[in-house]
Amino acid sequence: MKAIVKPGPEPGLEIQDVQRPELAQDTVRIRVRRAGICGTDLHIYSWDHWSRNRIRPPLVLGHEFMGEVVERGSLVDNVEVGDRVSAEGHIVCGHCEHCRTGNGHVCRDTSIIGVDRDGAFAEEIVMPATNLIPIPDSIADEHAAVFDPLGNAFHTVLHDDVAGKTVAIVGCGPIGLFAVGVARAAGAARVVAIEPAAHRLDIAEAMGADDLVDPTATDPVEAVLDATRGYGADVVCEMSGHPDGIRSAFRMCRNAGSVRLLGLPRDEVAIDLASDVIFKGLDVYGVVGRRMYRTWIQMRNFLAAGLLDIDPVLTHRLPMERFEEGIRAMESGEAAKVVLEIT
Repeated sequence: MKAIVKPGPEPGLEIQDVQRPELAQDTVRIRVRRAGICGTDLHIYSWDHWSRNRIRPPLVLGHEFMGEVVERGSLVDNVEVGDRVSAEGHIVCGHCEHCRTGNGHVCRDTSIIGVDRDGAFAEEIVMPATNLIPIPDSIADEHAAVFDPLGNAFHTVLHDDVAGKTVAIVGCGPIGLFAVGVARAAGAARVVAIEPAAHRLDIAEAMGADDLVDPTATDPVEAVLDATRGYGADVVCEMSGHPDGIRSAFRMCRNAGSVRLLGLPRDEVAIDLASDVIFKGLDVYGVVGRRMYRTWIQMRNFLAAGLLDIDPVLTHRLPMERFEEGIRAMESGEAAKVVLEIT
């Protein structure tokens, strides 16, 4: 079968013919229809410091996908051949204390498809049946293919109730843009999008943002305070990982508010814990992946009910053979989300 492969320890990717993965008793073979390119894939493509220390080529990339079940193992009875599915790309042990207490998303024995094992940029992938999420017909293939990053947005925004609250989104990359829509769909009274790229602020507006703030032109903390009668946002979702974004997230949050951290900084970040966190009584939550499987059920239900339209974020749809065009569009900042047509 054809797959997009990291062939060796150097920059670049190739389309190659690779062996079809083997089916086990508790797994399902899926014909991949659509797959999303993630920032992680860009890191692996460029062969940066993180990739050199984590990735072991040769490796089939891709962890955002959807497809059709074409074969199932003898022990599988939760899906049928022909079902449309997406899947949680974090494969966890299932028996540690984290997994047994509903916290499998922080399992210490996690293996990630497209990172630690072959992924979904291929005509077929084999996944544990426990990781599958059936997709109703009302959800388009392209939308189901990006459930992984969409789940990050749902996990961040809906860690606690946002109905009737002011929500600030710091950083409008693809997940931040999804987060704008999730906050709006979940009943936020006001959504503030903070992002320096003008075209991404345009998408944030299409996703339902009330206030658009360019932090290079306007102090984002002052903008949020002005929008909230000096109190600050009830909820701040930090999606950029930029040190200035992280520090401003704490400062723009109201006393007794909530800061949710998803963005990954490259280095340590200095913050004033006493003034900006402790004395403000903030609730701070670190977001890892998606909660299995509460987050998946939430986003599937939101999309199936028509409560959320994520189409404005999907700026590029390309055939598998043009994957490098998608990577270039993401590297340049032109693209928000790129979806590949695999089969």
